[in-house]
Amino acid sequence: MNMSIEKRIELKAPVSRVWRALTDYNEFGEWFRVKLDGPFVPGQVSRGHVTYPGYEHIKWEAIVQQMEPERLFSFTWHPYAVDPAIDYSSEPTTLVEFRLEPKDGGTVLFLTESGFDAIPKDRRFEAFRMNDRGWTEQMTNIERHVANSS
Repeated sequence: MNMSIEKRIELKAPVSRVWRALTDYNEFGEWFRVKLDGPFVPGQVSRGHVTYPGYEHIKWEAIVQQMEPERLFSFTWHPYAVDPAIDYSSEPTTLVEFRLEPKDGGTVLFLTESGFDAIPKDRRFEAFRMNDRGWTEQMTNIERHVANSS
């Protein structure tokens, strides 16, 4: 069974603007609601902590995979790793991919998160459900972010 989350949104901002919102770690932190320790670098771990109300106890950790300017930004992480008492490090990760396509002066942003089928069965569906909901909200957040800033 191929479990993946797929979202698509048309943004009224040029690709260069959306790319910056995704890959500048300060901007990413603003709309995604994380405080990151430093820039995204392919092959490196990105660390920080979540600033979303109610989730401030959660550490952010992702491994940046690809950064193809204005086309593809991707990272792997442990989905819905929200219990500080659990060590998720031995679990498989999911792959988060942001793909950008120009359209009529704006940008079509595609989000895919795949690999849920490898997540331990006891938390697979909850992780999928929570992240599916979370990405719906994040698509609105980035839309608002690029609309309100240049």
